[in-house]
Amino acid sequence: MKNHYSRTILLSMAVGFAWLCAGYTTAAAVNDIVAGVDREYPLLEQLYHHLHSHPELSLQEEKTSARIAQELRAAGFEVTENVGGHGVGGVLRNGKGPTVMVRTDMEALPIKEETGLSCASKVETQNDQGRTVGVMHACGHDVHMTVFTGVARLMSKMRGRWQGVLVMIGQPAEEVGLGAKAMLADGLFERFARPNYMLGLHIMPDLPTGTVGYAEGYAMASVDEVYITVRGVGGHGAMPHKTKDPVVIAAQIVLALQTIVSREISALEPAVVTVGQIHGGTKCNIIPDEVKMDITVRTYSEQVREHILSAIKRISEGIAAAAGVGKDRLPIVYVRDNPCPAVYNTPELVKRVNKGIEGILGSENITAVAPMMGGEDFAHYRYQNPSIPSYYFFIGATAPERIEQSKKTKIPLPGLHTSRVAPVAEPTIKTGIKAMTAAVLDLMGPKED
Repeated sequence: MKNHYSRTILLSMAVGFAWLCAGYTTAAAVNDIVAGVDREYPLLEQLYHHLHSHPELSLQEEKTSARIAQELRAAGFEVTENVGGHGVGGVLRNGKGPTVMVRTDMEALPIKEETGLSCASKVETQNDQGRTVGVMHACGHDVHMTVFTGVARLMSKMRGRWQGVLVMIGQPAEEVGLGAKAMLADGLFERFARPNYMLGLHIMPDLPTGTVGYAEGYAMASVDEVYITVRGVGGHGAMPHKTKDPVVIAAQIVLALQTIVSREISALEPAVVTVGQIHGGTKCNIIPDEVKMDITVRTYSEQVREHILSAIKRISEGIAAAAGVGKDRLPIVYVRDNPCPAVYNTPELVKRVNKGIEGILGSENITAVAPMMGGEDFAHYRYQNPSIPSYYFFIGATAPERIEQSKKTKIPLPGLHTSRVAPVAEPTIKTGIKAMTAAVLDLMGPKED
């Protein structure tokens, strides 16, 4: 009864003391987070500049992962490197309690930077095709790693306020959809600790700095890559009647694929089928033997996903057959065997964590955002472990006045995966650290004497 009476008094003081979620984290803890972020930020900004100016492509994150491992060790974590490639796992044990996993991605993109920042990347490297390409953190992974490091430092220094096991995961190869699966296949949860909760975040240029965006349930789409080889019978461009023209067949397939979403899928089910590449032929007067097409498919529902993939094969083969192509020359339809599942945010966890984020940022600075058709391989962690609650939220990365100017002028802001995207470092990083630390601290519960 005494404990119940004390809890009642504490809850009645919630507004005055800016409680976070479930009564676990008091105003004193909030003050510790804010002070810790301000104290750590100068060194974290240096880390951000280093990461931004030294990007590495997917599957090449050797130096980046070594730096993340170094940062985790300095914060007092037990660190294991080379998990599923260049993956890094850090564990901080602090008594009995929940196990919480926080994940960051690490690699950059093959884009030449044009931001004009003082720390702009000048890195060039060879891609998988042997071409020289510029390399840039155009998807915010440098911000994510800096936030990740800040959270590790604060949680280590605040061990008197929580108990449990904190697992920090530095994941490679997110952009190519390979990193999460590789780390899981390398025994991620068996080698470290199976989490009770899984958390991640991403910058969002459409959101103003200082804010957090969230979606309950589906937040990001599954991603499939489909490759079609349309086969025909080549010949002279002046004598098409002696050929089976794969260019014409491919053109008909492109148009027909658009009817899958518009005529075969419910209007209430989000789905996208985009033909991103089509290549065929060498000269205007030569009809080629084949044309290649690359397609991306985005869905939330597994049932819709399977229907679309089946329909792509059915339509492609049907159009080719209608053009008179024999059974031995029907299109080859290949679905890459590494689908990225849809990101699903456990609604109960979203509600709980959001209360904690509101406690440190203010309710006016956390807002619902529409689910998007972009993909994220963070989804693999829950897809292979559906019983574990997970939450992937977004942090604003653009000055509010720039967003307002964009709305007035109708000139779009530089988006992710573009050469001019440039998050405003300080408020973005500080907001990310505050939000994620509040979330983790809340899930860990109070430190018991």
